[in-house]
Amino acid sequence: MHDFCFTIPYGLILIVGGTVGYAKKRSIASLGGGVGTGLLLVLAGYLSLKAFEKKKNSYFALVVETVCAAVLTVVMGQRYMQTSKIMPAGIVAGISAIMTGFYLYKIATGGNHIPAKAE
Repeated sequence: MHDFCFTIPYGLILIVGGTVGYAKKRSIASLGGGVGTGLLLVLAGYLSLKAFEKKKNSYFALVVETVCAAVLTVVMGQRYMQTSKIMPAGIVAGISAIMTGFYLYKIATGGNHIPAKAE
């Protein structure tokens, strides 16, 4: 699978989560963290998709995706350890840890597999 196949939905989930967190608790941190990180991930996924369409890899996008997921893993993991609340801290930390592993795998294997031209 290509990184953008997971990054764009992951970013959209964070945007929705940040918006819901703000709507329910008036949490500016949820709004800024969720929507801000989500938008950054959607943008990185879009850059990766556009590079793939040109039969290239966007290593810049892959690094941005990895850093965002790793930071969310640490921050939300710490929040989960402090509060023991599965929602949202535990869920976001778990999904972000999985995404960090996926992005590290993509980096280690050279990015997205570009199909050979059919002749």
